[in-house]
Amino acid sequence: MENVNRAERLSLLRQKLTTFEKRDTDNCLKNQTPDALSRIFKQGAVHELYASTAADAVAVNAFALMAGAMSSNGRRIVWAVHSMMISEFGDPYGGGIEEIGIETSEILFAKAPNIKSLLIIGEESLKTSSVGSVVISAWGDSKDLSLTASRRLALAAKSEGATLFFMRAGAEPTPSAAETRWSVKATASVPLAGGAPGHPSFSLTLLRHRGGGEAKNWVLEWDRDARLFREPAPLPRAVVPMAAQRPAEARGESPRRVA
Repeated sequence: MENVNRAERLSLLRQKLTTFEKRDTDNCLKNQTPDALSRIFKQGAVHELYASTAADAVAVNAFALMAGAMSSNGRRIVWAVHSMMISEFGDPYGGGIEEIGIETSEILFAKAPNIKSLLIIGEESLKTSSVGSVVISAWGDSKDLSLTASRRLALAAKSEGATLFFMRAGAEPTPSAAETRWSVKATASVPLAGGAPGHPSFSLTLLRHRGGGEAKNWVLEWDRDARLFREPAPLPRAVVPMAAQRPAEARGESPRRVA
């Protein structure tokens, strides 16, 4: 019975992806401005994003969706979420997605009852030409998250040039075919003028890069209007006011002679 239900879900997904493929993508915002991660988030590849702690899962989901929007190149985004993630943190909120500068009409949301279904959704989506990026949100460890499964996803991503952001929470890194692997957590944002809340801000550690290189840390914030990540501006330093009564030499004047 489970196999029948899985086949029905897969058939429904393919129908939705076909409809998705026929939609006009001209109005989708295309990212043309390189950001701090553009050279590392290789297109047509898999990138793993691990939540630094379980409490960071919501922040890392947001980061993965932002990265997906940045990398979609005018095509659509598929967001597949493990039901366990939803049980822990609730359903995605459309108003919050719009608030970070991503239109919900750009996203096809899919809920997966288990990891195996999650991987199938990811692979099928990556093979669809209208999909520019796929976000997978998985909770916990599973034997289905094998090296072989990651290689299948990497091949699917390469076939159509779509980029996969594989977000994991409540799990430890395991061997995979991912191009990069990251540890991500939320961090305090820089307040805007008048004390207004700042841009969403994240602390990232690059754990692995197939191209080599040392581990590196970033603190980045999300610019919703430009749809890219950037390093936050340095905090303004307080300027010590100049004393009203200063020595004449400090004011650039010649000292007066007193009789």
